[in-house]
Amino acid sequence: QVQLVESGGGLVQAGGSLRLSCAASARGFNGYTMGWFRQAPGKEREFVAAISWSGGSTYYADSVKGRFTISRDNAKNTVYLQMNSLKPEDTAVYYCAAGRAARDPNEYIYWGQGTQVTVSS
Repeated sequence: QVQLVESGGGLVQAGGSLRLSCAASARGFNGYTMGWFRQAPGKEREFVAAISWSGGSTYYADSVKGRFTISRDNAKNTVYLQMNSLKPEDTAVYYCAAGRAARDPNEYIYWGQGTQVTVSS
């Protein structure tokens, strides 16, 4: 059973920072591109950021570029999303996923349960 477990969500004021973590079982991590997606109420799930297995390639949605940073520690089977300069429109449930492509959610195989991020104005 592959498991991805997110943590680090919470309530923060606009302009603040949060760091999300996603811990994976080895089987759910090795060799996979890891991505972060988010879904706000009434909206479709959208791509946020992704990182290749080696960490050499990273990808970001235009809406978070320059504010969010994705990283991974393969020794710890963990991927991170550092979120700075948060805005109310960043409020959503954030999901970690493991897959074979960067931006297309349909190419991701395993998903976490999500962690809520709420940014107050």
